[in-house]
Amino acid sequence: MGDRPAFEEAKRGSGELLILALVEDADLHGYEIARQIELRSDGTLKFTLAALYATLYRMEARRWITGRWVEQAGRRRRRHYRITAAGKKVLATQREDWARFVNALGQVAGVRYA
Repeated sequence: MGDRPAFEEAKRGSGELLILALVEDADLHGYEIARQIELRSDGTLKFTLAALYATLYRMEARRWITGRWVEQAGRRRRRHYRITAAGKKVLATQREDWARFVNALGQVAGVRYA
């Protein structure tokens, strides 16, 4: 899919929404966030870890998510992320915006949804 600029641009624009939606349900570390995005999208959406972590750091600086280090015996420590109250507000707004956007694209482009 890398040769499809519109798809890649839409994917980049959806990263924050996807991350917020996932950490709304559970505290997750970065690799698990990337894995869940790929699994739940049936492999359609994949983010490099570098791009994902850059987004996580930006979201943490904006206070939409908060991270904490978790250490487990026999494993390296991992930073687990959870949504904040500010992040929940952003998520609600982004969900509304994306719903309107996808609906408008469908209307103009003649895409039908199941």
